[in-house]
Amino acid sequence: MKRAPRFARLSRLRERLSTRDQPFDGWLLIATLSLMLIGWVMVTSASSEVAASLTGNPWYFSIRHGLFLVMALAAAVFVLRIPLGWWKVNGPLLLLVGIALLVLVLLVGREINGSKRWISIPGVPFNLQASEVAKLCLIAYMAGYLERFLPQVRRQWGAFLRPLLILAIIGVLLILEPDYGAVVVMTGCVMGMLLMAGAPWGRFLLLALLVAAGGALLAIAEPYRLARLASFADPWADQFASGYQLTQALIAFGRGSWLGMGLGNSVQKLFYLPEAHTDFVFAVLAEELGLFGAVGVVGLFALLIWRAMAVGRRAELARLPFAAYLSYGIALVIGAQAFINIAVSSGMLPTKGLTLPLLSYGGSSLLVSAVMMALLLRADIETRQAQRRASPAAPRGDGRREPSLAASAPASSPLSQRPAQRQGVTK
Repeated sequence: MKRAPRFARLSRLRERLSTRDQPFDGWLLIATLSLMLIGWVMVTSASSEVAASLTGNPWYFSIRHGLFLVMALAAAVFVLRIPLGWWKVNGPLLLLVGIALLVLVLLVGREINGSKRWISIPGVPFNLQASEVAKLCLIAYMAGYLERFLPQVRRQWGAFLRPLLILAIIGVLLILEPDYGAVVVMTGCVMGMLLMAGAPWGRFLLLALLVAAGGALLAIAEPYRLARLASFADPWADQFASGYQLTQALIAFGRGSWLGMGLGNSVQKLFYLPEAHTDFVFAVLAEELGLFGAVGVVGLFALLIWRAMAVGRRAELARLPFAAYLSYGIALVIGAQAFINIAVSSGMLPTKGLTLPLLSYGGSSLLVSAVMMALLLRADIETRQAQRRASPAAPRGDGRREPSLAASAPASSPLSQRPAQRQGVTK
């Protein structure tokens, strides 16, 4: 007798938290804005000492990140007003733009820390990272490709391998920069989208072996990559050289303990941990907010990816394949990049130069991540609109239910007749 009221309360709570009758998924928007706000706070905290040393203004990086946030939100609002049909039609063109940027960055790109990944554009207050734009272009192209050739992808090797050939071209350009982390993220995204499209498992097992062999060759081809692998295996063996970043990040995690040192009280950000406000901002977050703060941020990423996958599944059920695969691709990219960054900061993966989406300092990463979130919301809005048009008594945005077409039709209209009556007439 006690279980029924308990289940009834859980059912009411679930119904209250549901966004089924809303015009879009509010939880997706809450997770996105929360991560952006936390990112601004942590970039401000992690960069204050470095900014004061470099520029004399401790708020320099905080002000710039705030400007990036405003630009990212403005771009997201603009993208939110563009129908998904535009992205579907222009997918091949966007792919060419992404490849052209990767070629251009090799020719005129700006080299920082031994990598040529950024393009300086006059009038733009940040360096454009070509690989970030290429990720978005590749996802848009892949979603359109899967919509056009879905049956062939499931049955024919040729249709299955064509996007992988394009990925190989992009991968070669990224390796020349070099940007090995972006290669891993894009490869995981394309393989994941093909898997979500229903491609046979046997092909993935064969390709997984080839990718693993190629990744191993790439990992040992350059001395700095081999040094990263050695430092990952035992960072304390050379903690002042190849293992310096990882050991300092692990010290930050250890100092944070359960509740953290308090916001702004990080010691590792005081010139101990390199790139504290970019690649290793999660380590500073763990030091200042502790285990509970770090788990909270991981929970927000999990919520975002879960809702993104739910948007894709809802679009797939509504027979909107482009919206579905676009949502899946965005969820895979954000999830893979967040996982790799957090795993690198906590010592689970070798060091890679990947930012934490929506949190790390960086104009290109923040701008592209905001555009991806706007595309997710647009896909969700269009999917819900299509479901309401298809359902004869679908709920409206205000929670009330719209009358069905049959109920609103005149008595003499065929829509007002019952199926049995119509069958009787035909008989």
